[in-house]
Amino acid sequence: MTGPSKPTKITSKAIAQDFLDSYDTFLFDCDGVLWLGKHLLPKIVETLDLLSSSGKKTYFVTNNSTKSRAAYSKKFASFGIMVDPEQIFTSGYASALHVRDVLKLVPGQDKIWVFGESGITEELKLMGYESLGCDDPRLDEPFDISESPFFTEPLDPAVKCVIAGLDTRVNYHRLAASLRYLQQPEVTFVATNIDSTFPNKGFILPGAGSTIESLACASGREPAACGKPNLNMLNAIVTAEHLERSKTCMVGDRLNTDIRFGVDGKLGGTLLVLTGIETEERATDATGDYALPKFFANKLGDLYELTQEES
Repeated sequence: MTGPSKPTKITSKAIAQDFLDSYDTFLFDCDGVLWLGKHLLPKIVETLDLLSSSGKKTYFVTNNSTKSRAAYSKKFASFGIMVDPEQIFTSGYASALHVRDVLKLVPGQDKIWVFGESGITEELKLMGYESLGCDDPRLDEPFDISESPFFTEPLDPAVKCVIAGLDTRVNYHRLAASLRYLQQPEVTFVATNIDSTFPNKGFILPGAGSTIESLACASGREPAACGKPNLNMLNAIVTAEHLERSKTCMVGDRLNTDIRFGVDGKLGGTLLVLTGIETEERATDATGDYALPKFFANKLGDLYELTQEES
């Protein structure tokens, strides 16, 4: 599904102001939009303050599952940006919601194996679920099938789901133990997100999808993905926050996740910024097999800089 054939580039005060006046709510991706790793992008604080002073609602929707919403709130605070955890929706949180609301797993009874990091387990814990894998230090030991407790001991029959996300400590031991659970037909396979890469300052790094694909290939199973562009995630946000889709704009740096999220979700607007993954050439190429944005800009901070220009 594609968006408008000729996206509008935000290059003047008039265009920027018209864009801001068109929406009441803004959903922001984080990595590549607000920051790159530990580096805050230019005029982000000023832009978010401008939206707040204009009475706009802001929410933050990220496919990064390595941090919980509480940890993300602390990261915002480290940049001098005050954001309540309730304004943050991560793919780890979306996966926990999927376990609770779609799979209907029972807290205190059913367990979840996590191939990923603490952002997933922390969200599961808040909902009352016990998780295995993840931070277990035994998974960091060199793999020896004759000594690994994940092979010399029986599987935990209470595990009913494997959630897979980005794991920067990925090794053969973690893959092998996760695969063992995925070979059980009663265990559900869930992915936080399937981004192939993500931006860091000066680099493009392997994303969650690059390792989840290894598990999918080995198990012969395709996971249910919970992050963008999955509309279950958007529907949960719209319902929880009582948003009007036509007055909501999705802001991101990826066409196949962020912009598709907004287009498929029938939001009123989409804004692509060029500080992350995409280029202006791709942002305006109507022949591609991906959704195009309604607007695009060199950086999010252009909204602040352009609206401050003298008429």
